[in-house]
Amino acid sequence: MPGILPLIGRSWWVLLVYGILGVIFGLFALARPLAAATAMVWAIGVLALAEGVVSLFAAFSGKVAVSKGWVLLYAVLSILFGIMAVVNPVGTAGALLLFLAAWLIFAGIYRIIFAIRVRQEIKGEWLIALSGVLSIALGILFVISPLTGLVVTAWWIGAGALIYGVLQIVAAFKLRALK
Repeated sequence: MPGILPLIGRSWWVLLVYGILGVIFGLFALARPLAAATAMVWAIGVLALAEGVVSLFAAFSGKVAVSKGWVLLYAVLSILFGIMAVVNPVGTAGALLLFLAAWLIFAGIYRIIFAIRVRQEIKGEWLIALSGVLSIALGILFVISPLTGLVVTAWWIGAGALIYGVLQIVAAFKLRALK
């Protein structure tokens, strides 16, 4: 039985393709963050629609792992979200960002309360409180200016995709050497 390294070495080009796509998307998101955010929400909407339709068929086929009611609810919510995301991706992204803002504010309050409660037990609790304050500040900024929050979020995703892409390209050429 041959070793796995030659087999992996022959598939180096798959990582190269992932890397190139990651770099292209990363650069696109950094250069045009609103368009990238719109594209991401639209793509998620299409996936939600597809999953909703499949779940709907599954619910009526009777072959589901959970109750039929839960599957129907999931299917309907997925289809509704998918329609909203495909028809109005920018509005959907803005709404999702407001949910993120609410979560950041709630999480920040929780971290501050937690830091106060554990201040006698641990050192550096002020860092937990500081992370709470920063979380609240970011949440408030997202509420005040959702469009700016959307741009910043798209930039972060773009930067992550760019780093991911570069790492995949490097890994591809390392694997190519195994060929």
